[in-house]
Amino acid sequence: MEYVYAALMLHRLGKPVDEDGVKKVVSAAGIQPDEIKVKALVAALGEINIEEALKTTFAAPAPAAAPAPAGQAPAKKEEKKEEEKKEEKKEEEALEGLAALFG
Repeated sequence: MEYVYAALMLHRLGKPVDEDGVKKVVSAAGIQPDEIKVKALVAALGEINIEEALKTTFAAPAPAAAPAPAGQAPAKKEEKKEEEKKEEKKEEEALEGLAALFG
């Protein structure tokens, strides 16, 4: 987890999330960096928009929707379900890359 935390810290500070930066942060925490883990993390995060992943992962739950008026078609509920499924699939794909580092 310390490698992921290092990457998040670099991202938060607006610094590039690269191998050198991750190594420095991990070393500053008193841990000997593992080259393989650093390379794998940086490679996995290269394909991920960290800001977007944080927004979707830690977004506050949406308030419950009010009941639809009598004349409104239920198709909107189905569209929302489909959109939620697509978003969940994207999140799962992004997290799979990270999970592979620690699995």
